[in-house]
Amino acid sequence: MSWQIVPGNSSLSMLLLAALALAFLYAARQPLHGVIHSLSRALSDGLRLGARWLARAAVRLKERNTLVLLAHGREEVTQAIEREFQRVTVLVQRDLQGYPALQRRLLDDITRIEEDYRKCGEVPPPPPEWVKAVEAVAQIKHTGDGVAQKLLEVISESLESIYEQVLGEYRRAYEERHRILDSFVPFGRSLNETLLKVDRNIGGLQESAARIDAQMDRYEQIAAGSERVEHSLTASATVQFVISALVLVVAFGGAFVNFWLIARPMSAMVGGGEYIVGDLEASHIAALVIILVEATMGLFLMETLRFTHLFPRIHNLPDRMRRRMLWVAFSILFILAGVEVALAVMRDQIIAADIALKRGLGGGEIVVAVVETAWVNKIPVAGQMILGFILPFALAFIGIPLEYFIYSARTVLGGLLVLVVLSLGFVLRLTGNVTRHLGRALVMAYDAVIFLPLMIERAVLMLRGRPVASVSDAARLAKTPETLL
Repeated sequence: MSWQIVPGNSSLSMLLLAALALAFLYAARQPLHGVIHSLSRALSDGLRLGARWLARAAVRLKERNTLVLLAHGREEVTQAIEREFQRVTVLVQRDLQGYPALQRRLLDDITRIEEDYRKCGEVPPPPPEWVKAVEAVAQIKHTGDGVAQKLLEVISESLESIYEQVLGEYRRAYEERHRILDSFVPFGRSLNETLLKVDRNIGGLQESAARIDAQMDRYEQIAAGSERVEHSLTASATVQFVISALVLVVAFGGAFVNFWLIARPMSAMVGGGEYIVGDLEASHIAALVIILVEATMGLFLMETLRFTHLFPRIHNLPDRMRRRMLWVAFSILFILAGVEVALAVMRDQIIAADIALKRGLGGGEIVVAVVETAWVNKIPVAGQMILGFILPFALAFIGIPLEYFIYSARTVLGGLLVLVVLSLGFVLRLTGNVTRHLGRALVMAYDAVIFLPLMIERAVLMLRGRPVASVSDAARLAKTPETLL
């Protein structure tokens, strides 16, 4: 069946088909406009609804991240305050608990010094009453009587003897007092040093009090949830995340070296050439298990030492049980380190046996430089033994950066997730606006195709005297305001 309406005249047939199409499109103009508007509005409204939901989800996620961040910040500040109080308690118990007894001793010694000082300042007692009698006798006129002369001489000698005796006693007393005062000179120096030490201890208390005040101010700011503290905690978490990630990368490098150090000799223990899954040998799995057990024992060791807080139940254990767990974890770690030392020695022997086997299978003469010094040949073995013993204990400290990585990753990844959700919401909003405007463009393009019937319609309306403004639905839709997010 031919598509030509007028046989033999394709041009006229095409014109007639175009006229029929324009008539059909003009007749279906209102329904098709409604379909385009409905589809564009449905798509744009759905996309905007998704964008609005994502925006609210981002707000809720940000609030939750803020709560977690502030809670972690409060926990860190609380621990810092507890440590400062513990330091103050130790300082008080160690240096200031004997301060009352020291004060009493100082007061007693100062009292003794004052009493001795007052004794040193005493004046000689007044002369006795018989001195007046001697003065009366001395006033007797000299008459040449030998008895009076003899009496005066005896009195003079007695006075001189008594004077020398009293003077000697006072000198000895003063010497004794000065000796006592001299003995207090070292005590005075010790007293000065003790007071200086007390002053330093009080200064340490003041510094601790200042640090506690600063931590309390920070705690109050965190409790208030100020924006400045939130930014500070976020920046701190980001720095901790980067640093802990770098440390974990270094630790994984050490674990990788440790793995290849013991993977080959493990084949002698679990059997070489046996594959468990795919190309993974049993010796590799055994070596990986040993490394994971070492890392686990290291985590338990750090937990029992209270360096990390990944397992709260371990911190709640009694001190006696916690010390037992510490020694158990350390013993297992030490035994595994010893096993790695033995595997390192075995590895060197396995490598030497493989080299000898390859030489024997080659059948050719290989020139090898023989080192005559025996201790030089033992350097690689010693290095492997040292690495085998040190690496397990080095991996034991992986719990510290792992804890920081876990806590900081929650904040960093939460912030990145908020950014991704907001970006996705922006994309949905943009797509919704594009969809709405694309519907308008399709309506205008549709009217542009049937412009000839529209012009005829406008001319007829003008002849009938009817208004022709706002005839197009596209123009009316263009004037309709849209709700933006």
